[in-house]
Amino acid sequence: MTTKNKAIASLVCGIVALVGGWVFNMIPVVGWILTLVLGIVLPIVGIVFGAQVLKTKPEGSEKGMAVAGLVLGIIGCAWNVIGLLCLLCAGALIAGAAASGQLK
Repeated sequence: MTTKNKAIASLVCGIVALVGGWVFNMIPVVGWILTLVLGIVLPIVGIVFGAQVLKTKPEGSEKGMAVAGLVLGIIGCAWNVIGLLCLLCAGALIAGAAASGQLK
């Protein structure tokens, strides 16, 4: 895989992770599984590809795409981890309220 292809893959993974993770987070169960894939795995792939490209000292558009993919991957991963934690906390809150009989 050439550095240009890795830079493009890094950018695409970062964008999909940022957008796709939150879109699928709103769909129960199946969406949460997709969020794990799109929101956690893809940004890690984008971070790895971006770092590999930047190690080769690229010039021009390759460097820009690699940096953008790296940044979007980091932001997307953090954003989606926070979103999944919020969903888990909300689910635990609802389950606790239902178990104590507060939900009627």
